[in-house]
Amino acid sequence: MAMQTSHTVLSLRSCSSFRKTSSLSIIDFQRRSAIELSSLFDFTYCHINPRSAFCTQSKRRSRGPVMAAKKEAKGTKQGDGKYKHTVDLPKTTFGMRANSAVREPEIQKLWDENQVFKKVAERNNGASFILHDGPPYANGDLHMGHALNKILKDIINRYKLLQNCKVNYIPGWDCHGLPIELKVLQSLDQETRKELTPLKLRAKAAKFAKATVKAQMASFKRFGVWADWDNPYLTLDPEYEAAQIEVFGQMVFKGFIYRGRKPVHWSPSSRTALAEAELEYPEGHVSKSMYAIFKILQTPTKDGLLDEFLPKLSLAIWTTTPWTIPANAAVAVNPKLQYAVVEALPFSPDTDSSLGDKDKRFGNVLKGQESPFFIVALDLVPTLEAKWNVKLAVKKTVFGSDLENYRYAHPINGQECPVVIGGDYITTESGTGLVHTAPGHGQDDYITGLKYGLPIVSPVDDEGKFTEEAGIFSGLDVLGDGNASVIDHLDERLSIVMVEPYKHKYPYDWRTKKPTIFRATAQWFASVEGFRESAMNAINQVTWTPSQAENRISTMTSSRSDWCISRQRTWGVPIPVFYHADTKEPLLNEETVDHIKSIISQKGSDAWWYMSLEELLPESYRDKASDYVKGTDTMDVWFDSGSSWAAVLENRNGLSFPADLYVEGSDQHRGWFQSSLLTSVATKGKAPYSGVITHGFVLDDKGLKMSKSLGNVVDPRTIIEGGKNQGEAPSYGADVLRLWVSSVDYTGDVLIGPQVLRQMSDMYRKLRGTLRFLLGNLHDWKAENTIAYDELPEIDQHALFQLESVVKNIKESYESYQFFKIFQIIQRFAIVDLSNFYFDVAKDRLYVGGASSFTRRSCQTVLAAHLLSIVKVIAPILPHLAEDVWQNLPFEYNIGNADMAKFVFESKWPEVNKRWLTFPQEEIDFWEKILELRTEVNKALESARTGKLIGSSLEAKVYLHSSDDNLAARLRNKCEAKVDADSLHRIFITSQVKILSTLDDLSAKNIPYSGEYLIQGENKIWIGVSRAEGTKCERCWNFSPQVGSFIDHPTLCKRCYDVIAGQPVPALAAVS
Repeated sequence: MAMQTSHTVLSLRSCSSFRKTSSLSIIDFQRRSAIELSSLFDFTYCHINPRSAFCTQSKRRSRGPVMAAKKEAKGTKQGDGKYKHTVDLPKTTFGMRANSAVREPEIQKLWDENQVFKKVAERNNGASFILHDGPPYANGDLHMGHALNKILKDIINRYKLLQNCKVNYIPGWDCHGLPIELKVLQSLDQETRKELTPLKLRAKAAKFAKATVKAQMASFKRFGVWADWDNPYLTLDPEYEAAQIEVFGQMVFKGFIYRGRKPVHWSPSSRTALAEAELEYPEGHVSKSMYAIFKILQTPTKDGLLDEFLPKLSLAIWTTTPWTIPANAAVAVNPKLQYAVVEALPFSPDTDSSLGDKDKRFGNVLKGQESPFFIVALDLVPTLEAKWNVKLAVKKTVFGSDLENYRYAHPINGQECPVVIGGDYITTESGTGLVHTAPGHGQDDYITGLKYGLPIVSPVDDEGKFTEEAGIFSGLDVLGDGNASVIDHLDERLSIVMVEPYKHKYPYDWRTKKPTIFRATAQWFASVEGFRESAMNAINQVTWTPSQAENRISTMTSSRSDWCISRQRTWGVPIPVFYHADTKEPLLNEETVDHIKSIISQKGSDAWWYMSLEELLPESYRDKASDYVKGTDTMDVWFDSGSSWAAVLENRNGLSFPADLYVEGSDQHRGWFQSSLLTSVATKGKAPYSGVITHGFVLDDKGLKMSKSLGNVVDPRTIIEGGKNQGEAPSYGADVLRLWVSSVDYTGDVLIGPQVLRQMSDMYRKLRGTLRFLLGNLHDWKAENTIAYDELPEIDQHALFQLESVVKNIKESYESYQFFKIFQIIQRFAIVDLSNFYFDVAKDRLYVGGASSFTRRSCQTVLAAHLLSIVKVIAPILPHLAEDVWQNLPFEYNIGNADMAKFVFESKWPEVNKRWLTFPQEEIDFWEKILELRTEVNKALESARTGKLIGSSLEAKVYLHSSDDNLAARLRNKCEAKVDADSLHRIFITSQVKILSTLDDLSAKNIPYSGEYLIQGENKIWIGVSRAEGTKCERCWNFSPQVGSFIDHPTLCKRCYDVIAGQPVPALAAVS
């Protein structure tokens, strides 16, 4: 029977139809190492073949009986071929081609139909493991960032399943907020928008979010992600919203929630307040910066320090937001800085505003006949001279503290304003050292304003336009015409020194990609200051991966201002507050919050919009319903997702608080990681997670951010299913995508592109080939054929030692979440080292050693151990491949001599086999020398092949000489090994090997190719190559003087004669 490939839909019946009656117990194959790997690639106990060892392998190797059988099967004449059917060739139903577009969905269907994830998790009796899912936003298709994130989580969960953990993974989605609301509004025409009530908008937003969740869920499933897909958590679910209200209420009752009028990030394009996590700072923003002067009216009565310069004396300020000048309430100085009164000497005759930098605009104040006096920071005088193109003559110096309570005229309305003492934010790095202070438009300004009782003026509306309070600027856009008009107005009043473009980081709305402003509005805040110390202590109790992530979130938490949690939008969870119609005082207490929570838990947050005040108020307030109005603000979506620990971990069966692990992108240090931390610490006094893993962003293969405009977007769906042009964008399948995830060091930004994917696909193909070799050569293996460890040849004991060590190293890498190390180990061990040494040597005894011979059974014992270990350790990363292999096992595998493991994840992680680790260190060292010697022998054989002395390596006889007597003795013993598999000529794949005691009279020995080689950099080995002695065996193609000694089989060597003698010839054999 020729080797078969099958891609039929699997069922439990078909899965077991080809299984043998014998079974393999987990007790039969226990493997894990207690020996530390010295490094990832250079094992101290395991020789790694240099690449030169296999660069010419395909040329020097000739698998005689294999090739003969293949050619005979194809009809090529190979003599009489009477022994071809005695060759034990591989047989397996496991295909070489993955056919992932068909096969992976079949395997996923098999898992779903048999509820494998659920059953394995329930059956496991180890510790509980809870990875809490950070909810992706339900507003579009998945991108590579989603793929990286969810696959990392799935690798972790699947590993924990194999470790006998009870894994309960609940996927979640963030369903409220502006992005979804904008998507809905963009889909409607103007007329429909006008008729849109809050409830209609919310209904459309909910429908959109749920549809997106469904589409994203299907994509996550196609990635091979296991989760409780039937019971996800959505932030729009009533029970979730009720839990969120509960968290909000607890923070209120502990005094951490308050309402205040203070400057917040405001997005005119979205018409709502924003949190820091909703901002981005794109490169290349340019503001109009302005140097202006405010005329001093008077100095403190007892001072008189600068009276001599009045009335020509002015304060020089610098700002990048000229539109905030109408809201100016003070000028702040640093008390520790020295300030100078400078005289601005007139322009030189050849100086004009058109000269120099064409983007600069000089004001009229410097063009007058009189020389004005300005106050600026002393250290900035040279910089300002150069910038303003004037001579600034220092007339007097004072400290900032001396300027407190000086009075100046507001440059627009003329009102008297004070000079005040600011903080360390006032420096001499830029500007003039004096800061225009508008408490309604800046955080530092606001704090300074509180200290001095300054008015909080913010004459800007929700759309970012000046209100009537701004007088002549009313109706103008502050980021457009309004900004320019303020500059022009000040210049007309001789208050502008210079205007120039200034490139700097500026906050943008992350959704609309448009600039934001700082604007004082009445908002609800969480007082981070109230529990900041507890939050910092909680951070120290968490295990952060990578470790530097702790510094990042610590810095952000220690420096963050109070959290603005209110939003002026419709699609969200309402802030459950009522306001007195006359006094505007909020009604917010335990009774009202509990009542709203009860309503929302049953009817959802829509109830806030459609229920009457009488219904929403608790019974004790219903007779006063006419005195109140409902609040219209909704909660920040970060408060939504930041409450997931309460809504999910504390409310779902099988989950507990805190979670073992959170895994998200590095941007979540200021997002979900932080919002979850703050809500949890404020209400529970501890972090909601014991460990946190952060990963970087996915960039293209050139390290550039992906964008449609650049045309460099890599779509995970295209990777899996292929593009329109399959030649340019082939279908790689989910496992290749997952292999890429495992290959990258996710703690930083990671790269992906066509070349990277081709490399991943090539590795996947080779790994599949390794597993197919193992399956094919175990087609007739049974557990009862297992050879006891003590009876195994040394080469097999050494192979088991290597396997045990590798499995142990892989386990350590899983435990430390360093999956890229696993990728490298698998690439080196399973694909390179096994294929190019052990498999290469094993083929002879597997194919021609005799079906039931000791040498073949011992090799199969080792192959079975490798197959079971490799398939288990790769299963978390490549679950489809692992399951495909498992469903093609030619034997049953029982768990603890009991139930059969029908699926790979039922099989558990490989157990420790301490016996395999008893391989003596002396023997480990010797095998390192053997393997390196093999590499050098291969070089000598290649030279002989190039010189036409030999074709196949089996046509060669190798001679060795070592001046090291101990090594020579060991090599001589290997030539005379009692077990054929340990013989040097089998290891070298030559027909003979001879150890020379001396190099005297080499000319008489007729050794045409020879040379000296170094082993391990110190042992000199002389290697010679001649033609092999004897005649070629027709069956195994080894050369032997014994060929022709057997009358009934004159063309066979003794080994083949012993195998064939008296054995019936099989009718048919499979060919790989």
